[in-house]
Amino acid sequence: MPETAHQYLETEATQQGQVLLPVARAEIATALGFPQQPALLTPAWLEQKGACFVTLTHNAKLRGCIGTLQAHRSLLLDVKANALAAAFKDPRFPPLAKHELATTDIEISLLSAMQAVDFKSEHDALQQLRPGIDGVVFAYAHNRSTFLPQVWEQLPDVATFMAHLKHKAGLDAKFWHEEVKLMRYTVSKHKEQAIQSA
Repeated sequence: MPETAHQYLETEATQQGQVLLPVARAEIATALGFPQQPALLTPAWLEQKGACFVTLTHNAKLRGCIGTLQAHRSLLLDVKANALAAAFKDPRFPPLAKHELATTDIEISLLSAMQAVDFKSEHDALQQLRPGIDGVVFAYAHNRSTFLPQVWEQLPDVATFMAHLKHKAGLDAKFWHEEVKLMRYTVSKHKEQAIQSA
């Protein structure tokens, strides 16, 4: 038995990853025409509603990333759908080729519930964001974007993070308006490389 609550949570996360990552890989492999083993029994928690992002990297470079911000279907269906979308429907990349799959790494980020950020100005909003912890949704009118918490690794400065988030939403880096809305969330990350070395 794990000796501490922290160890227990780490063990639980590893077990989640050991279930989720093969589901995502099998879904992509099946779509590419690889023969698959019969599916194992599905744990009950996979049938509960959940939201996730599936990120693919190839040679340590982003190869696709698609996800769901709010839970509206079972986690099992969400992982499968986002795995296929990341592999074949991310408009930034060509569809994943069959020969790429073996050297493509998969990461799944399970999202917490959204929390609105209450602020009076952009400066106030930036003061409230937690680098390395918060995933952030930026919304203004029909413009919308999000960055997972992992993006802080490339953009650790809060102002730069926000500028890139606005750019992703199709707005100027210096744009601000009183009707801007921000929401934040946290993620539980599951990476194939981490699971394999656990």
